[in-house]
Amino acid sequence: MTRTALLSAVSLAAMLASPAYAQNTPTDDQGLEDIVVTAQRRAESVQDVPIAITAFNAETLETRGINTALDVTQFVPNLVGLNNTGLGTANSYYLRGVGNTESIATFDPPIGTYINDVYISRQNANNFSFFDVERVEVLRGPQGTLFGRNTTGGAIAVVMKDPGDEIGGYIEAGYGSYQRKLARGSIDLPVSPQFAIKLSGYWQNDNGYAKNTTTGERTNENDGWGLRLGVKGELSDSITWRASYMHTYADASNVANFDCDPANPTNCDGRFVTTGLRKVNDFGGRFTGRKDDFGLGNQAEMDMITSNLEFGLGGDTKLNLITGYLDMRQTFALDFADGRALPSLAVPSPAVRGYTLGGFVIANDGKHKQFTQEVKLSGSLGDGLVDYVTGVFYINEKNDTDFADLFNLGLAPPPAGFPFLLADRRLKNNTKAWAGYAQADINVSDALTLTAGIRYTDEEKTFDISDNRASCNDGTVEATCLVNANLRATNGVAIPTVIRTKVWTPRFALNYKMNDDVLMFLSATKGFKSGGWNARATAPSEALPFGPETAWSYEAGVKADLLDNRLRVNLTGFLLDIEGLQTPSAFTRANGSIAFITRNFANYRNKGVELEVTARPADGFTVFGSIGYMDDEYRLDPNAPAFDLYGVQAVAGQLAACATQLAAGRTPVGSGADNATACGVGIVAPDGSLAEPVRSPAWTMAFGASYEAQLGGGMTLTPAVNASWRADSETGTSGVSFYSQPYTSPGGTAYGGNLRGLGNFVTGSFSESRWIANASLTLKSESGWSLVAECKNCFDQEAVESTLANVLYLNPPRTWTLRAKFDF
Repeated sequence: MTRTALLSAVSLAAMLASPAYAQNTPTDDQGLEDIVVTAQRRAESVQDVPIAITAFNAETLETRGINTALDVTQFVPNLVGLNNTGLGTANSYYLRGVGNTESIATFDPPIGTYINDVYISRQNANNFSFFDVERVEVLRGPQGTLFGRNTTGGAIAVVMKDPGDEIGGYIEAGYGSYQRKLARGSIDLPVSPQFAIKLSGYWQNDNGYAKNTTTGERTNENDGWGLRLGVKGELSDSITWRASYMHTYADASNVANFDCDPANPTNCDGRFVTTGLRKVNDFGGRFTGRKDDFGLGNQAEMDMITSNLEFGLGGDTKLNLITGYLDMRQTFALDFADGRALPSLAVPSPAVRGYTLGGFVIANDGKHKQFTQEVKLSGSLGDGLVDYVTGVFYINEKNDTDFADLFNLGLAPPPAGFPFLLADRRLKNNTKAWAGYAQADINVSDALTLTAGIRYTDEEKTFDISDNRASCNDGTVEATCLVNANLRATNGVAIPTVIRTKVWTPRFALNYKMNDDVLMFLSATKGFKSGGWNARATAPSEALPFGPETAWSYEAGVKADLLDNRLRVNLTGFLLDIEGLQTPSAFTRANGSIAFITRNFANYRNKGVELEVTARPADGFTVFGSIGYMDDEYRLDPNAPAFDLYGVQAVAGQLAACATQLAAGRTPVGSGADNATACGVGIVAPDGSLAEPVRSPAWTMAFGASYEAQLGGGMTLTPAVNASWRADSETGTSGVSFYSQPYTSPGGTAYGGNLRGLGNFVTGSFSESRWIANASLTLKSESGWSLVAECKNCFDQEAVESTLANVLYLNPPRTWTLRAKFDF
């Protein structure tokens, strides 16, 4: 498939190069707008960059109704985005099948997030509400040379608007479903011809789209506010300074909710929650510290400072000092079992209990700080023969997470039940890393460019854990206490508290401009993602380390602007090989609680094709479409030992054990002695095969259109519609889903459901294919005011986005918003 795709890309490029199709970019403003990006750490047209990249300028963001970072994911081929389980402030991205849903600070996301060239290490608050955004760039595939660590899947870069040199801005207000209220505004204030500032802000509040039929409260709100101060100063003819300070606060949850009320299954009008955990709560001294008073919800607060001091050194040579500082705080108490037992094969739909302290609760009080410094030099040599960018990068990150797990054993009647403290610990983990990089583009001719780049990274991570429980702080330390001294695997091997990684990540590319409008490229790029620790452990032996993952990506593509710049066609074929894929997994222990584990279970291969088309067939009329195809699989190392250093069985051995258990008539995720313990766990599916990789649908599609109709009198009316579709996929690593038809095992054990797809889907990993449609209607006056009516998920389609211990998480329901805006 990949070979065919790559040949197709080359063939298409050759066809487009013919004079009948490729024409010069027009000088009028009716063609498609060129977007300037910095994907190679210098300003270039997106159509001249030999990287698979999707870019959105401010106009496109507005037309498509992209108001948050999560909205972007609907329009990028082979990108799946979702709110993390429980956390409405945190996005999980899966790009070309690479991603993760783990937000603990010892686990780094493989899709790097950047604001104004500053890396955001934690995904806890990366669902940014966009205000005053200049553009968004989504780079697909590893970016290990110029962007560095933790970009094995790609990078998402947000670029904020600079202050303008004239007084101007906008103010906007809106109202929508679930009593949503919002306000946004910005103003540019030039202080002098050489210095200007920009003040921007937003505020939003809603009641939440899910109703708790146990407590009467509403949840899954998306409240928050933010302020930003941006400055731009021309300090001299050759020195420019851009800087900003941003403060954001978000109160947003993604609590597991259901389309029919579990307490009254005939009521399917809305979204429902039944946990007894309230927003105002007291855990009664079961937890230490201030988290003992946390109620149901999730809050994240962030302060961020960015600075880019640019020196012109003559000609096009520039030196940039890029500085970033981030201080993030996150607090939450979330019930991952909806106030009852977790689903099981025996009882796929547990009865509503409404436990007042939840069914399985994690309370978290986290503080995360990071400082980054980059020195970047760019320019040309040999009268334009070589374009180069080189620099050094440093990051110092400190994380302090105080968190606890409470599981209700259900040994007493509701609403109290029997809450049992699984763990209460404090984790401190730090990262220090530096890197040096260089990339050179050798312009062999006006048409042919050869690229070579390299990056060296030296990283050190440290891990320190202490147990908050009174029994571990009374002068004695029991073997069950979560402290450094007890960190040993079950085979007795000591678990390290320091991980050091040194790695080279090169890039090679060839791009050929067949004419001014058609670019062909080939590339090979390496990326890596840091290792870490399984910090959600509730026993010392579970806090195992996992290694880094490394990726090689091979791409061939063509980018073409055709028909007087009214048609843009970008096609990319790729082959991605990852060694040591980090895979977070969760399973249910014998006592019913959730166990979390992250391992380098297997290698991974993905191959596919991405096509993006944008056209402007008539003045004011724009259409777009994109298609992504992937064919991926886990791949086992045939030379892997049967057990790793810490006594964890290799997947090959687990597959063999699963086959033996199935042959003996045992049942995956079953009960007691009937349980096939090696099946339906990790990346082994219930049927004994390697599971499908998660959130990697074979097909993704998006398309839409907008038309700006001239009404006369300086008025325009712009209807816009778009829709996105993705194929079936799995959301749980082991692919466990429960269906409604009861089942009796060969050993005679009766179960309330089955794993074989018999009957109706009840809960679990399977995510059915789905369409999501959005629409808007904008009335705008040249005097500055505009009115917008929009809906998202207009047909109220439901889709499984995540699963955790067999509890599923749905996408948000239909919403509508009316907005009024005035530009001045």
